[in-house]
Amino acid sequence: MAKTYKHLFPQIYDFETLYRAYLKARRGKQSNPDVLRFERNLEGELIQLQNELIWGQYETGPYRIFHVYEPKKRVAAALPFRDRVVHHALVGVLEPIWEARFIHHSYACRTGRGMHKGADQAQQWLREVQRTHGRAYVLKADIAAYFASIDTERLLELIAKRVACDRTLELCAQIMGSWSPGLPIGNLTSQLWANIYLHHLDEHVKHDLRERRYMRYMDDWIIVHHDKAHLHSRWQHLEGWLGRELGLRLNRKTQVFPVDGNHGRALDFLGYRIWTTHRKVRKDSVGRMTKRLRWLMKRWEAGAIEWERISASIKSWVAHASHANSYQVRRDVLAKAVFRRSSDRP
Repeated sequence: MAKTYKHLFPQIYDFETLYRAYLKARRGKQSNPDVLRFERNLEGELIQLQNELIWGQYETGPYRIFHVYEPKKRVAAALPFRDRVVHHALVGVLEPIWEARFIHHSYACRTGRGMHKGADQAQQWLREVQRTHGRAYVLKADIAAYFASIDTERLLELIAKRVACDRTLELCAQIMGSWSPGLPIGNLTSQLWANIYLHHLDEHVKHDLRERRYMRYMDDWIIVHHDKAHLHSRWQHLEGWLGRELGLRLNRKTQVFPVDGNHGRALDFLGYRIWTTHRKVRKDSVGRMTKRLRWLMKRWEAGAIEWERISASIKSWVAHASHANSYQVRRDVLAKAVFRRSSDRP
């Protein structure tokens, strides 16, 4: 019988938990007006949140709706800072329960995983299969409109298999009920819950189907195998299974294809184009960084941005690109970045 966890709610509203949640929620946002207002009466705000949770009076605040354009245009949402503190407190208590149960090759939103390690593992599998069988095939799939398609009632049932604390489940249900359909892109809770929802898929593929070379990064997932027909069979099976078990469907880009060496087709996954012999940064990543640098240069010239933010943005992209064969690409992109202010001109 699966282990369940009781009496979690006092851990969530514990003052030290809320304080640590506040510290996490403010990272990188110290100058945000919403954060500054909260900090003016920090102890009072935390006590107010604590009391609302204890007495069942906490309600999710209004969302601010906006669009994100990378890697594609999507609707995202942001909550007031006080709600983000609650989400950090809740995730801080729930996450360890599932972290110990997530499969090893689930790479999204997990400490010690991430895109780079996932790309390393995918390339290693491609090399193993090619070396042993002469050619590697990949079933590459992702879920159509994933966050909006999550059945929150089914999600709550999956959480309740481990969490036997009614107050904690009520808080989860209240947060889920603040948005429709599915889960909002932008909430910290959405990241954890989206992983929990597809953990059901992970268990089916790894334990029931016994696929050795399967990995997932949020709603993107692959199976590497030497037999093309085997992968087509898995595709057909999993498409039906996802619909029946989770109410999800695969998008039209799902396909099975071979990954070859230097001149063949690459696996486009986790921000890279991956071959057995090497990998490259995706062209759209290069294009986005070039566009961002132009924006950063304009902001710098106008005196509307701090150098620390520019430096962090550049270092982040360089770190990502450095995990691929990208020396010349990095040189070409960064050579165009010249930061001057009007006062610097002769």
